Amino acid sequence: MRCNLSMKTFIYIAVFGMITLLYLSLNDIKTKNDVLLNKRMESLENTMDKILRKLNNNNEIVKSNANSKSELKYILQWTSSRNVPFVYMGEGQKGFIERNCSFTNCYVTGNRTFLGDYTKFDVIAFAGPEVVRMTKHALPERRSPHQKFAFASIESSANYPVCSDKLDNVFNWTWTYKLESEAKWGYVVVRDANGKIIGPKVNMQWLKLAEMEPVSEELKEKLRKKTKAAAWFVSNCYSRSGREKFVKELQAMLKKYNLEVDVYGKCGPLKCSQSKQDDCNRMLSDDYYFYLSFENSFSEDYVTEKLLYGLQHDAVPIVYGGANYTRFMPDGIYLNARELGAERLAAKMNELILNPDLYAEYFRWKKHYSYYRRYESIETDDYCSFCTILNNEELVKSTSIYGDFRHWWDPPGRC
Repeated sequence: MRCNLSMKTFIYIAVFGMITLLYLSLNDIKTKNDVLLNKRMESLENTMDKILRKLNNNNEIVKSNANSKSELKYILQWTSSRNVPFVYMGEGQKGFIERNCSFTNCYVTGNRTFLGDYTKFDVIAFAGPEVVRMTKHALPERRSPHQKFAFASIESSANYPVCSDKLDNVFNWTWTYKLESEAKWGYVVVRDANGKIIGPKVNMQWLKLAEMEPVSEELKEKLRKKTKAAAWFVSNCYSRSGREKFVKELQAMLKKYNLEVDVYGKCGPLKCSQSKQDDCNRMLSDDYYFYLSFENSFSEDYVTEKLLYGLQHDAVPIVYGGANYTRFMPDGIYLNARELGAERLAAKMNELILNPDLYAEYFRWKKHYSYYRRYESIETDDYCSFCTILNNEELVKSTSIYGDFRHWWDPPGRC
């Protein structure tokens, strides 16, 4: 790629030189025949401007590649490149360049003979949902000391457990939603009041609710105008977590308070089209006190974008999952359905709806923290981060192995 850019730059410079000479020659005789040459001069000047802009663009690309280091890091996708999570990774350097990653010198392929021998790749990556179903014979038979074998999955371990020791001592790195993975692949980013990324992480240092700034009167007034208890947007009606059963229990408990959960999507009577997501978000912000952030399975650190619906749209999230949620949010800004149970949860929801000032306390965090999706920034883009760790010489040179991978990955009691 660097050679191609250099050749293109040489050609552009040569053409530019010829046009410059022509321009100067014409300029000398311009005074003799201004009327005839004006249009030609203007056309030449426009052409020169375009070439200069093109040269500048090429220089920026070269400069970007220089900043990203010249040595390519080769990534082999051992499992299918057509399935999640590799399907969005792109081929060659394309995915990293198009995302404007800080490092673009990573090269992706599914061709095991691309370098002649697969032991020459820097990383061999395995998509979790596929590799957990493979036999040992389907794994690479050989590996080089410099290579990293990476397990990659954005899917819940409860849905794709290993349930055997076949993957013990195979992986050097993991690229997952688990907060202790070498590379992160998740849904949520937490920033502080200065915009600095602070989480989620295993040990979060949150401000206590009493230390946070009071909620503004403007926000309090907006919250008082809400009229509906809770919303739930859902399309998967049969989950391993049994969330749909819990919602039925909650609906029954809410009846005594004349409250209910409005279920939108394939699993309920109400509709809010994904093509009109802004309208759905506005409705959630204006009308609903709570949003059900219910996961489809219970796995450590498995917290999806469902959490963001409430946090980003002025509805208190009610969580239902296997994560330690203090790694994602400070206490006092959410309700935990699994801890409370349906009966106590319904009573708490009713209490907060009847006490506007108490309900407003759940929004004190908004002046101190903000929540985003990982793909919204190059800093946190999951694909960029994988190329970044390949350029971390200290991490690359360090020796690591997941000896008891099954214990690390599978949820307790799953198998």
